[in-house]
Amino acid sequence: MSFLIVGLGNIGREYADTRHNIGFMVLDAFAKASDTSFTTLRYGSLAQVRLKGKQIILLKPSTYMNLSGKAVKYWLSEERIEVESMLVVVDDLALPFGAIRMRKQGSDGGHNGLLSIYQSLQTYEYNRLRIGIGNDFDKGQQVDFVLSPWEDEEQKELPFVLNRSIEAIRSFVCSGIDKAMNMFNIAVKKEASKEASSN
Repeated sequence: MSFLIVGLGNIGREYADTRHNIGFMVLDAFAKASDTSFTTLRYGSLAQVRLKGKQIILLKPSTYMNLSGKAVKYWLSEERIEVESMLVVVDDLALPFGAIRMRKQGSDGGHNGLLSIYQSLQTYEYNRLRIGIGNDFDKGQQVDFVLSPWEDEEQKELPFVLNRSIEAIRSFVCSGIDKAMNMFNIAVKKEASKEASSN
């Protein structure tokens, strides 16, 4: 069985270490941990990983964020992978930095990469791994914030965030989205309950 793991981001050195590229960063870390590397192919860079008899295809679209759906649709078709076996790794302003949350479906929430995938697939019913990047910006500064580099303190925490994201992807592949959600969404729930009790 094959799975397509899509990391959203923008190609180019100027975007490499920005918040909007956390999807690329997760896939790079996953490939490195799996001792594999990416090859530049049509609409993106791909790497392959074997895990417990399953084939995992890692895709970093080269179409830029706004046209991510073009690469996703092409490689789903090329590899004959069902949408249910796809997981999209994406940055999320609605979550605090470092929090991760898995979902089976949901709107694009104003994210251009997710909107492009919807426009290409005509469905919002696909799995996604949302990684919190926080929302510490002034009104009207959202674009500058997501395209800016990580703060020093965030840089220190990133390895933990990347490792936890890799664990979540492995859980999705080996155990399915429901079990992965139960395992990896609990931390978000705990944070939410802490905030509620402190108010």
